[in-house]
Amino acid sequence: MTATGSPIDFVLPDELSAHEPPEARGVPRDGVRMLVSTPYAQAHRIFRELPDVLCPGDVLVVNTSATLPAAAPTLDGQAVHFSTANPDGTWLVEPRGALAPTAATGQRIDLRGGGSVTLLAPYSRGRLWVASLSFADVRTYLNSHGSPIRYDYVPREWPLSAYQTVFATEPGSAEMPSAARPFTDRVVTRLVAAGVQVVPIVLHTGVASAEAHERPYPEWFEVPNTTARVLAGARRVIAVGTTVVRALETTGGAAGSGWTDLVVTPERGVRVVDGLLTGFHPPRASHLDLLAAVAGPDLVARSYREALAAGYRWHEFGDVNLLLSERAVAAV
Repeated sequence: MTATGSPIDFVLPDELSAHEPPEARGVPRDGVRMLVSTPYAQAHRIFRELPDVLCPGDVLVVNTSATLPAAAPTLDGQAVHFSTANPDGTWLVEPRGALAPTAATGQRIDLRGGGSVTLLAPYSRGRLWVASLSFADVRTYLNSHGSPIRYDYVPREWPLSAYQTVFATEPGSAEMPSAARPFTDRVVTRLVAAGVQVVPIVLHTGVASAEAHERPYPEWFEVPNTTARVLAGARRVIAVGTTVVRALETTGGAAGSGWTDLVVTPERGVRVVDGLLTGFHPPRASHLDLLAAVAGPDLVARSYREALAAGYRWHEFGDVNLLLSERAVAAV
């Protein structure tokens, strides 16, 4: 594994990709594995043991964005992925399959169910397009005709419920904020009983950055006043997912809402977050820079070496990694 470059690089064996939800393998949501990583030690746990790992007074920040069925089928058997709603009513979309290499300005793509999108201009990175729509109520259209976005490592479709977290209340994410997928009502109840505060933010995720050089796209977020007040008195702040880190670091832990284009890197560092619960990310994914900003590149590299050696599973249906920075350990 290479940790000197950025992002971190390694080889992911195919057998370590989670090809289906853990429930399909006979493992409950909260029964996935959890690698707990600190600068001084690593421990192999089961996710439902999280209340035993965290401390009274810790603040766990979760994303309440719900996943949309954002893959819309076209009349010719391809798909368009709906990523992000723009303030002017247009959307960022990604033509998929055979549509991708032939996409052109002014092209109309007919969707099943009578809708269509018209490509207006390539977005700055080229993979996404700004598009106008023939229908106004995108959520209703997608609920009727769309399906959850999935990639080649998930060979079959799963219902939208498989892509929702226990915290999901605000529809808007193109892809699941998957770090929170292992949470169940019983785990949350045990966390609260153990003195851990669980507070919400919202960040609607766009489509994942597929290339190493791509950085996260602008995304809409909200940090509520109630959450900001809790954060102001927190001893340790543990973010559940990279989306939470992005929102909190955008506002500095204060209340606020809007669009964020913040890129969290090791050079910038983090000011609010002390620890991060996250899934395992693909080689050279830009999210690995964010992990390194929270925990340091050496700890992230050690964690990934351990996870690879121990057979942890990757991607949205896989296992999770609790990264606790030196600052988080010192605060106990």
